[in-house]
Amino acid sequence: MKGSFSVPGDYIYFKSQVPLHKIPIGSKQWRYYDFGPKYVPPLICLPGIAGTADVYYKQIMSLSNKVLCIQKLPDTNLLSLSCELHRISVEFAFAAYVVASPFEFCCGVFTYWNLEDYRVISVDIPLVWNNQEWIQAFEKFLDVIDVHHIHLYGTSLGGFLAQLFAQHRPRRVKSLVLSNTFLETSNFSAAMPWAPIVGWAPSFLLKRYVLTGIRDGPHEPFIADSVDFVVAQVETLSKDDLASRLSLTVDSASVGPLRLSDTFITIMDTNDFCAVPQELKDQVIERYPGARLANLKSGGDFPFLSRPDEVNLHLQLHLRRVGVEAQPEYVQGTNRDGAGESSSNQNNERGGVDNESKDEMRDYIGVTNENSVATNENESSVALETPFLGNFDNEVLRNVHLSIDE
Repeated sequence: MKGSFSVPGDYIYFKSQVPLHKIPIGSKQWRYYDFGPKYVPPLICLPGIAGTADVYYKQIMSLSNKVLCIQKLPDTNLLSLSCELHRISVEFAFAAYVVASPFEFCCGVFTYWNLEDYRVISVDIPLVWNNQEWIQAFEKFLDVIDVHHIHLYGTSLGGFLAQLFAQHRPRRVKSLVLSNTFLETSNFSAAMPWAPIVGWAPSFLLKRYVLTGIRDGPHEPFIADSVDFVVAQVETLSKDDLASRLSLTVDSASVGPLRLSDTFITIMDTNDFCAVPQELKDQVIERYPGARLANLKSGGDFPFLSRPDEVNLHLQLHLRRVGVEAQPEYVQGTNRDGAGESSSNQNNERGGVDNESKDEMRDYIGVTNENSVATNENESSVALETPFLGNFDNEVLRNVHLSIDE
């Protein structure tokens, strides 16, 4: 672990864009992020002992914040197209002839569309001291935020809690993504003989015990950065937070049979090293023989931070495989008069975005060869492809034939 920790720039951007929610439910204080279209069944991320809701910020920004901007450059006949994906911005300038559109595509300075969104919720594990209390508290949390059907992504302790909830509340859990997790707690309770007095242990002892479970260096840079980020999050946890999470780890419990079919489960483990013993991870694979395996060659204990591109790809593939499709969510743009107007409001006035409207959008954005005029014989038609935007985005962008102004 490094001597000093520098806050990542993409995390600063995330904090500026995504609000942190804090709500009391009974005696429990819930802290969580909720981003993406509210009508999409959410993917709920559950952290391990050392994690907080913040550790999944790369998943939230990747799966819930894909933005396409098309902008008319001042005093030119050029349009600027940029694709933004959690602080990654790629811009292209091109000359194009734009036809009239019911969406008033180029009526003003710029227009934004959020092309593809999943809803992602990342939560902190609240102060609960046994697994039955966790099940009841989590169900109340879902009721309060008005979420009925969920997809769970849990790592380490979070994966164990996700399985328990799926066992006892099978109607609510539609799929599972399990990463570096386990089926029962006996190994951890045996390794922690002072478990009965964990609630009375001083804070420094609890933090030291949690941090000793994280493999110290040397690490390759991305893994080292992920460790530093999680260690910084541990420093934000109170004594009671740490004590309750350790209590959940050693509370006598095991995962029983699930009503959920194995085909709705993805197991995503790292193959290099992990705080959870390999034999416990193997038990999870044996329990769900029909689950999809998504092994990562490396990534350490926190692949969601050290290997976010791979993890996000597997999460997106899992959601599509279980029938969850990302939905377009329209973001506010600027019309000719300079007044901001939400495209979603415009669409609602038209009665919503139906399939016919989506087809019109595709036909409009795609400037075909018949509608594009080259300004120079040497100008070539270029198809822009951005593979990270998904099927709908690629279908749209592949139809955009850009004439580069030399």
